[in-house]
Order: sequence, then C-alpha cells, then structure tokens
Amino acid sequence: MSRTLIAQISDLHLRADGTLLNDRVDTVAALTACVEHLNGLAPRPDVVLATGDLVDEGRPEDFAALRRAFDRLAMPVYVIPGNHDDRGPLRDAFADHGYLPAEGEFLHYTVETFPVRLIGLDTVIPGACGGRMCAERLGWLDDRLAEQPERPTLVFMHHPPFVTGIGFMDDPALDGADRLERVVRGHPQVRQVVCGHIHRAIHTRWAGTAAAVAPSVVFQMALELHEGAPSAFVLEPPALSLTLWREGVDPVGYTSPIGNFGPRHRFHPDPL
Repeated sequence: MSRTLIAQISDLHLRADGTLLNDRVDTVAALTACVEHLNGLAPRPDVVLATGDLVDEGRPEDFAALRRAFDRLAMPVYVIPGNHDDRGPLRDAFADHGYLPAEGEFLHYTVETFPVRLIGLDTVIPGACGGRMCAERLGWLDDRLAEQPERPTLVFMHHPPFVTGIGFMDDPALDGADRLERVVRGHPQVRQVVCGHIHRAIHTRWAGTAAAVAPSVVFQMALELHEGAPSAFVLEPPALSLTLWREGVDPVGYTSPIGNFGPRHRFHPDPL
C-alpha cells in the first residue's frame, strides 16, 4: 500500500534579527526547534507544507534566513504566502526550487511527485489581514482540478475558507469563500483542504470534504469561542500537523507538539 506522510507547519512569523515577537517569543529559536523536530520524527515526513505567515514583516533578509533554515530539512518543503509575507522576496528566496511561478501575480502551483496531488493556493491581499479567492484564482484552481479528476488531491492555503468560531480571527473572513466552496464541491477528488492563519488546531467538514487548520510553530491564539472576545494569544506549546495518506483509505491527521516532554514510558502493568 502506497503511503505519504505530510507535515504542515504554519505561522512561523520569523524575525531573523532576533527581535522578540510580541515582546515574548524568540522566532529564530522556534524555527530551529521546528526543523530539528521534523528531522527527528520517526518515520520522517515525506514532504513539508509551509502554509504562510512564514516571516513577520516580509523583509528579504527574513526570507533568506528562512531559506537557510529550510535547507537543513531532510525532506522537501513547499511554501505559500500568508498575509504577513511579501510575494516578491518569497519568490526570490525559493526561485531555484522551481515550483513557484516565475511570472504572474499569484504564487499558485501543483506538486505532482507524490501519490497524492498537492495544490498550493495564494490567498493574499497585499496589505490586508484577510484573504481573497478572486475570479482569476478560482478559475486557475478549477482548471487544475479538471486536469486530473480521478487523482486524490490535497489543497493547501493560508486563510481558512470556513468560520472557525474564534471570532477575532474570523473577521475579516476569506472573500470568495462561497465561490471556492462551489469549486471544491465540484471536484470530489479533493480529499482534504488544510490552512493556517488561526494559530490553533481546528478540524471540520467543509465543501463535502475534510478541512483543517494547523497550529502555529511559534504561539497559539487564545481559544475564545464567545462573541466579542478580545484578540489574545497564549504560550501553549508550539506544534505542527501531520497527515497520513494511504491508498484507498481516508487521510488521518495528527498534532505533534514541538519540545522536550521527556522519554516515552511504557504502561505497567500493560493495560492491553
């Protein structure tokens, strides 16, 4: 049975100069720990998807530092922009990898080298927190999905197309989410849609398929599910998402906290 283990990292907000994020978080140390964690997983992931807000201020030097860190990964990594990222420096930092389009406004692409097809979407509105799937972007996705209607596909993007319930992160929402839902529903080979932006692990059913948000590898947003909750973050453990794809079986997702939580302990007596 063919299998693919996909890691998703999101919302790194790298500040290469070492300035603390929100006066509390060392993003350089967080990225180093993330890379070491990925390389130390057993089994190692076959591929890493980095779903936006890769750096905090969009500076070329931050993307250069991100690239150097990713070069230490033992597996390939694919990046898409988030609202904190600048497309130009991102494209330049990873141009030699060959998957980002060299021309055009949007950084969309497909990855064809794994049993599951991967499609990265650019949802960025420059200068805005929220995202957009405009007619051009929707048309591109619809065309790509029509190319291989029988092949299992995972779509990855930064902004979630569904309401998460964490109100201060749901506003603004993804403009064009309703039209994106119609496109995805029209292509049942889309087995999963994964996103970032919210800084918290979230799972739901959307557009007839599985959808999820990855936690942040730096910090998590407060789990505030009541209306009018103020924007807040918590220093819960950084984490990443893993998805196991196996032929003929629905994908299975996991959350992997990043950090040293001690050795594994066997149950005694064995409960099984």
